[in-house]
Amino acid sequence: MTITHRLPSSGGHVLHVEEHGNPRGLPALVLHGGPGSGSSPLLRSGFDPTRYRIICPDQRGAGRSTPAGSIAHNTLADLLDDLRLLRAHLKVDRWLVVGGSWGATLALLHALDQPSAVAGLLLRNVFLARTSDIHDFFAEAARHGGPEWRVLWNEARRRQCPITMVLADIFTHGTWERQRDVALCWSEWEQRMSSGASGASAALPGDGAALQRLVSRYRVQSHYLRHECWLAAPTLLQRCAALPVVPTLIVQGTRDALCPPQGAQALAQVLRGRAALQWAQGAGHNPTHPALAAAMKQALRNYADTQAFDHHLAVDAPMRK
Repeated sequence: MTITHRLPSSGGHVLHVEEHGNPRGLPALVLHGGPGSGSSPLLRSGFDPTRYRIICPDQRGAGRSTPAGSIAHNTLADLLDDLRLLRAHLKVDRWLVVGGSWGATLALLHALDQPSAVAGLLLRNVFLARTSDIHDFFAEAARHGGPEWRVLWNEARRRQCPITMVLADIFTHGTWERQRDVALCWSEWEQRMSSGASGASAALPGDGAALQRLVSRYRVQSHYLRHECWLAAPTLLQRCAALPVVPTLIVQGTRDALCPPQGAQALAQVLRGRAALQWAQGAGHNPTHPALAAAMKQALRNYADTQAFDHHLAVDAPMRK
C-alpha cells in the first residue's frame, strides 16, 4: 500500500510525503539524510510492511518536494515546523522516528522539539554537525579528493572563509557548468568516504535530469553546512542532555569515515542510561553494508514486538579487527 501526499507548507514549499505498509501498523517516521538527499526505497527496506505504517517525507528542497533545490525559507527551524505540520495532517499521536546521518540529527532535534510526539528513536551513524566534523570532511577532501578540491580549499584560504561558504556561493551564484562540476566532485568524494574504499569511483548521473537533482541536493546541503546546520550554539550534544526518555538505539558502523564512531560514543555518553549503542563491525557509512542492514532490521523487529530495543548498553570504544 502506498499513499502519496502533497502537503503545502510555509514559504511556498510543498512537501512530497509517501506512506507505505499497513495503515493500521505502528507509525514510523523515516527521515532521510543530506540535508537535501531525499527519500529512497532503501531507507524503508528493514521494515516489515505488515507491522508498520512507514511515513517518508522529502524535506524542503529535497527529493520530490518543490521547489526543488530551493534554499529560500529553508532552515532547521523550518524543517521542524514541517514535522509538526505533517504529524497534524496525518493525525499521528506518537511515532517511532528512524534516521541515518543527517536524518538521525533531525530525529534528535524533532524529539527535543516535540517530546510528546516521539515514542522511540532508532539512529544510524548519527551526524553531530560539529564544526570539527564539517571541517575534517573537507580538509580530508582537499588532501586526498583530487585537484578540484584543492582549488576549492585554496579559494577558501584566499578569501579567509570556511570552504562551506565557497561551496554555498557556487551553488547560489555560480554558472551551471561550475555547479555541475562541483556537484560531481562532491558526490564522488562522498561515495568514496561512504564505502571506505579509497579507489572507488562514483557512478556519474547519466542524464540532465539526474545532474539537476544532484546539483539541487548539494545546493541545499552547502546551504545548511554554511550555517553549521544552525547547531553551533548550543551544540547538538549540549541540547541532547534534555532529550526525552524513550527507547533509543544508536547503530554505528565502526569504520564510518563520514560520521566517525567517536561521535556515536559522545552521544551515548551524554545519554548514558537512556540509550543503547550497537556497533556494526566493519561497516562504514553505507546503510547497505550487511552488518548495518542486519542491525537495523533486527532493531525494527524488536520494536514491533515490544515497543523497545532489546540490546545491552555498549558505550566503550568499538573493537578493531
